[in-house]
Amino acid sequence: MDFSFTSDTGLAGLFIASFLSATILPGGSELALLAMIKAYPTQTGEAFLLATLGNTLGGMVTYWMARVLPQPKDQRRLTLAQHWGAPVLLLAWAPVIGDALCAAAGWLRLPWLASAMWMAVGKATRYGVVIAGAGLWF
Repeated sequence: MDFSFTSDTGLAGLFIASFLSATILPGGSELALLAMIKAYPTQTGEAFLLATLGNTLGGMVTYWMARVLPQPKDQRRLTLAQHWGAPVLLLAWAPVIGDALCAAAGWLRLPWLASAMWMAVGKATRYGVVIAGAGLWF
């Protein structure tokens, strides 16, 4: 069998890796992104967008899984969530706390669209820094 690594299979694999690494499964989407753009530098923009989309969708899966849990009864926690709100999801990319923030946003019933948007901004920023840091941006 001949398994050739094309840009299309690389982009699909990057999307899957980014999606899965944003769920409770461990993963290293940054390495997949760097490998993809090193192999296909002309695909940097597409890789950046697909990694961001996949990682954001994975974070939203965690959000929706937590949203089906019973609503919190502790009003103090609700007050904190209302204070910080969805912008705290700028940190959804962070190791360890990122998954917890996505789950907390769903459990606390933060607005899903605002949560997705803030999550996407944070994750896009992280991938942009990874690409720029590696000197691989266009």
